[in-house]
Amino acid sequence: MARILKDYPSVALKPEDLDGKIDFGRIFGRSGPVHIEIGSGRATFLLNQAKAHPQVNFLGIERAGKFYRYGVDRIGRWALSNARIIRTDAASFLADFIPDNSIDRFHIYFPDPWPKKRHHKRRLLVPVNLEQLLRCLKPDGIIKVVTDHAEYFEQIQKVISAQSSKLEKIEFHPTAGADQGEWVGTNFERKYLKEKRPIFCIAVRKT
Repeated sequence: MARILKDYPSVALKPEDLDGKIDFGRIFGRSGPVHIEIGSGRATFLLNQAKAHPQVNFLGIERAGKFYRYGVDRIGRWALSNARIIRTDAASFLADFIPDNSIDRFHIYFPDPWPKKRHHKRRLLVPVNLEQLLRCLKPDGIIKVVTDHAEYFEQIQKVISAQSSKLEKIEFHPTAGADQGEWVGTNFERKYLKEKRPIFCIAVRKT
């Protein structure tokens, strides 16, 4: 029997309810570090992180309706007050709603590689979007990226290198919920590891 997904208004952040730049203190009902995961999927990472780090406020962005609803249901069932999810386009959301110097960490795990050359402009990690990530990050804020796509990872490294005056590479530490041999413990990572695909990761800090 298919699982019935419940809606939890306390978890689901609606784009139509936003008016200008987000006040995270109002959204979460408290102050504290803010982490954003772009591409939350079924919210496996978001759930594990929110449980492991109750002092941190987590916002997941997921465009696919089915995954978004599943994520809302999972977070809601666990009654986690420090996690929210929004269904929207990440690039425009960052530009329109995230204040300058407000985010402590971005998590970008297995973003769509858009492998066909004519679709590369749709990739998340391109120069204009990295500029937005940098604008949103606090000083010493961190961006963590994982992908299984070698060509995309090569491009990501080039885009980051072009901002070497603002970003420094740091060690990538596995996240909460990652098992032995994993970096982030997401559903995609586990699927790709079973398929023996190489996994590439990078972490950088805003200087």
